[in-house]
This record gives sequence, structure tokens and C-alpha cells, in this order.
Amino acid sequence: MATGKQAKTSLFSILLRATGFMVVAVFLITFFFGEAIAGFSDVGTSYAAKHGCGCVYIAGRDIDSCYADLTPEMWPIWLSEDADAQSVSASIPLIASEEASYREGYGCVLEAYSR
Repeated sequence: MATGKQAKTSLFSILLRATGFMVVAVFLITFFFGEAIAGFSDVGTSYAAKHGCGCVYIAGRDIDSCYADLTPEMWPIWLSEDADAQSVSASIPLIASEEASYREGYGCVLEAYSR
């Protein structure tokens, strides 16, 4: 009966395999669902920016209270206010970003469509 040495799996080897698996998983998700993710991200950030602008500059609420009006599926969206420009930006980091500005007589207008 032969006894073979069992190879010890090092921490580096485990981390390398896990990193490789994550890279492949991200690539496959992006390849198959990238267009849908981009579309939903654009729509979600546009809605959130326009809603946040109306919430702050028309309803007079605080920007933090506007998050309560968004659906739970919109959790990755961040809102930020620019008081000088009277605008609200909504973004999903590294994926999508939109901005809506308050214009007297028009209300809140998405910047992409007001140019």
C-alpha cells in the first residue's frame, strides 16, 4: 500500500481560484445581461433624479426623506443635491448617472433632455 503525500492547498491558491471564479462570473453576467442592466439602470436613475428634484425643490423636503419614496429595488441608487444649480443627481456608481434641474415654469427637467 502506497501512501502519497497530500498536497497542501495554500491560502494564495484558494484566493487565486476564488478570484478567477469571480472574474468569469462577472464576465458571463455582463455578456448575457449587460444590455438589460444598462437599460434598467438608465431608467432607474432618470426616475430617481426627476423624483428627487421634485421632492426637494417642489415639495420642499430634505433629500434624505426622498429615499423613502423609491422602491426597495432601487437600493443601489445614490441621490445628491446641488443647491446652487437647483439640481439633483442620481447615480449607480460605475454604471449610470442622471441629473434633473428645477426650472421656473417647467418644474424638474432631466438634463439629458433639456439640451
